[in-house]
Amino acid sequence: MIRRALLFTALLIAAAVPAVAHHSYSMFDQTKSLTLAGTVRAVEWANPHVWVWVDVDDGKGGTTPWGFETNAPSELVRFFGWTKSSLSAGDKVTVDYAPLRSGRNGGALRTLTFADGRTLKTPRTNPPPGSPATVVSPTPAK
Repeated sequence: MIRRALLFTALLIAAAVPAVAHHSYSMFDQTKSLTLAGTVRAVEWANPHVWVWVDVDDGKGGTTPWGFETNAPSELVRFFGWTKSSLSAGDKVTVDYAPLRSGRNGGALRTLTFADGRTLKTPRTNPPPGSPATVVSPTPAK
């Protein structure tokens, strides 16, 4: 009986490991807080995470796409007041985010501010207490 209970517990723990790894935000440097302005290209309102794609001026007459990951739609609706129509392609926005550690164009969305001053917040809106957040403007990758 004890052996079965231990085996069952071990199986539960083993099954939980992939779920924990899936929700890791270790690919983002959460000690930094960067901002950029651009135009919403697309919003992927789907589980397990909402993605916001923003076109940013590349300084050469074109734009560069940036991708920002946030939480599940249900969490954004329930706790932060988002709806599927809160954000649309063509909206002018300023994005506050934790950058990808890889240096690629994107990060974990913290706060999205519209041109009229309205904001959409996420669980990462306020950096963790004690983290030395640095505000810098990114240089688009080439």
